[in-house]
Amino acid sequence: MPTAPHAHFAQTLLSWYGRHKRSLPWRETTDPYFIWLSEVILQQTRVAQGLPYYERFTATYPTVQDLAAAPQDEVLRLWQGLGYYSRARNMHHTAQLVVEQYGGQFPGKYEELLKLKGVGSYTAAAIAAFAFQEQVAVLDGNVFRVLARVFGISDDIAAPASRKVFQQLADQLVPIDEPDTYNQAIMEFGAIQCTPVMPDCLFCPLQQSCFAFNHGMVQELPVKSKAKAARPRFFHYIVFELDGAFYLRKRLGGDIWQGLYDFYLYESDNKELAMEQLLQELQEAGVPVQEAQVQPPAKDYKHILSHQKITARFYRIKLKAPLKDEVITETRLAPYTVEKIEALPKPVLISSYLKDAKILVYL
Repeated sequence: MPTAPHAHFAQTLLSWYGRHKRSLPWRETTDPYFIWLSEVILQQTRVAQGLPYYERFTATYPTVQDLAAAPQDEVLRLWQGLGYYSRARNMHHTAQLVVEQYGGQFPGKYEELLKLKGVGSYTAAAIAAFAFQEQVAVLDGNVFRVLARVFGISDDIAAPASRKVFQQLADQLVPIDEPDTYNQAIMEFGAIQCTPVMPDCLFCPLQQSCFAFNHGMVQELPVKSKAKAARPRFFHYIVFELDGAFYLRKRLGGDIWQGLYDFYLYESDNKELAMEQLLQELQEAGVPVQEAQVQPPAKDYKHILSHQKITARFYRIKLKAPLKDEVITETRLAPYTVEKIEALPKPVLISSYLKDAKILVYL
């Protein structure tokens, strides 16, 4: 494996960081709870998008005890818009674990932090380095990219086996006296200097020793195999309305959006749904179709997840009588007022429809 000189790598990054670092609230604290919150929120989230969520969470739940005591629906509602809702559920569970098993104090060592459910190697390293100054390397996408380019590592960063290669090198580079600042520095360097598409190689302090720059491989490194193509799914939501209230249900596990609320869902193989098919679906659901007023969908809603591409249509139906008890039992639907819907955690796709349909008005 081609290597660049190690001697000045850490010091160069620390010097660069002192001149270029962004002022971010989680960098101004050594509280492991706030650091943990920031790392969970910023996984797969840009800083500009994650910062308002971090500020809302720390204001609403200033201690891990506050987060642990919060209802899960409330936590998911506050998380709404960030996606990857399993992170929020795991975060809530971990907060309860810290309170119940650790007396509200996060463990102070990397190996102990790994024992917390929902805390992986990246998050454990971040807490250990930033809160407790442990000499351990934080390995995120930015770090993978910097190491691959500077040291000429061609291992596929999407392959689990490659992590050991990068982790071994990363751990060697962490200075014993400033592990917290160094880890912040290398992540920041990857975020604003050694960027994925247009890195600022011209003014890079590591240019002379950078393998990728010297071999014309900046765009080839890091190597990352392509993800599988997103699977298309077609959702037909039936929005039951009765006297200003709307029927929603809480999604269970085994699919996307666990713990969030949506409408009665019929999923088909394509985005077209004939009215006869819709009426048959309603009849099977126990809805008196001869009395229902069906408002056809105004437009398609698209939502792209990591491995799924959802196209949704909404059919608003004004009922003249409540849904029967057996229908409620079968579908798990329940009527909610507009005020209660506002407080429920919902997929962004559902929120977008509610806003467009002027069911919810966001001030």
